[in-house]
Amino acid sequence: MRFFEFRKNYFVKLVRYMKNVYNIENGINKLSDGRVNPTYDTAKVVTLVLFGFLLRVKSFNELNLMIKNNEFNKLFSRGTRLPLIDAIRDTLKVIDIKGLKEINKSIIKKALENKVFENGTIDGLTVAAIDGTKFFGSNKKSCSECLKNKAHCFHSGAVMSIVGDGPKLVIDFENYKPGQDSVSKNEGEQNVAKRLLTDVVSVHKKLIDVVVYDALACNSVWINHCIEHGVDVIVRTKNNNNNRIKEVKKKVNKSEKAEVWIEEKGFEKIEV
Repeated sequence: MRFFEFRKNYFVKLVRYMKNVYNIENGINKLSDGRVNPTYDTAKVVTLVLFGFLLRVKSFNELNLMIKNNEFNKLFSRGTRLPLIDAIRDTLKVIDIKGLKEINKSIIKKALENKVFENGTIDGLTVAAIDGTKFFGSNKKSCSECLKNKAHCFHSGAVMSIVGDGPKLVIDFENYKPGQDSVSKNEGEQNVAKRLLTDVVSVHKKLIDVVVYDALACNSVWINHCIEHGVDVIVRTKNNNNNRIKEVKKKVNKSEKAEVWIEEKGFEKIEV
């Protein structure tokens, strides 16, 4: 959907809210990168990319066309020259990720001050989910921070986000570290997820009550790690082929049900 369709309504209101309540403009202005005497400062580049995310722009080429058509001019001071896609790419290659993390940290802090999660997100508890994702992959381009699998170079990581009622805020993310984390999904991702949880619990104390992860975390290493940090854990398995689940079922399938949850419309029932 084009920017001009939002300009007089929701989009401008959203940008104003982000600036006034979360002071995101101040955080963006503090961002830096490795370029020397750049034509366009880091803040302009990041702001344009942020607008692209908010408008769900599908590609850099589409974002470039919107910039050329002056569709973002009303959001900048009159006469401001905006970077095109080549300058945006060059900036994103060298931007300081720590600065982006600081912006995200301040957003979570403000949400807590405003008691956004006072009533939790599911049944009075604040629930977060972790999942692994691949950020970038190439058989031609690489950097010193890339993981390598034969000729393929890539960046991967784990992301934690709030789930349930209320804002679906991304709490934090953690990248794989070459030489420290295995490129194997099972071993590498769980190691990254452990660091992520440790950092989140340390920075945002008492924010999370429960953390949800997929079958990759169905082991004592992950469960004990969560318990040590005072967080309850839910692991979702996708099928019955997991040996650990089979062992548990053998032991408890003859016992009485401890809890039964029935979805409001009666379509789903969960028994424990």
